[in-house]
Amino acid sequence: MPPAGAHRATVIWLHGLGADGHDFEPIVPALRLPRSAGVRFVFPEAPFRPVTLNGGMEMRAWFDIESVQRDAGINREHLAESVAGVRSLVELEADRGIPPDRLVLAGFSQGGAVVLHAATCTASSGEPPILPAGVVALSTYLPVTDAVASPPETPAPIFQAHGSFDPLIPVHFAGVSGRILANAGWTVEYHEYPMAHQVAEAEIRDIGVFLRRVLETPSARSGPST
Repeated sequence: MPPAGAHRATVIWLHGLGADGHDFEPIVPALRLPRSAGVRFVFPEAPFRPVTLNGGMEMRAWFDIESVQRDAGINREHLAESVAGVRSLVELEADRGIPPDRLVLAGFSQGGAVVLHAATCTASSGEPPILPAGVVALSTYLPVTDAVASPPETPAPIFQAHGSFDPLIPVHFAGVSGRILANAGWTVEYHEYPMAHQVAEAEIRDIGVFLRRVLETPSARSGPST
């Protein structure tokens, strides 16, 4: 989705398991971002693949998963491929004149697991985490905890949100993931809402506030990309 005005920042937003790139398009107007922010939204789509957790049914998935648990039950090769794809999108935005510090990584459920991993963990190839302006991790958890890297001196804030009544990814997982990241030195802003595995109106408002804050930086105010 192109920016309302001059392109000054980008949000790369990954959908959840079985959804597609259109899933979060309707949320963009509700974020109430000012035209001056010039935010371009990128909604990539995961490939179709059999998902073990769902009886081998083929659907869009960032990685195959056998069960929801930390450090197990996921296909790490698929996760690495998806993280590499996110890195490629970040590089494409840099080519457009938008460096990582004017970019936010966002994701819901499985997509959120990918962006959390990409932004806080060392890649299997040894590459350090992507360092965006911020991370939005919705109804998700950190899938791999043994690769968490030390953050930079000023780590990007992580907006972590979860439903108190989530039947798919227990809210306990979100709490543990947040504590692991915070203990490693990452800045985690945890929000909990009285909802299931979904997105709530209050949550959308809070995401909008977060995006306005993290993208209102000196570099973002300096002018549009060329």
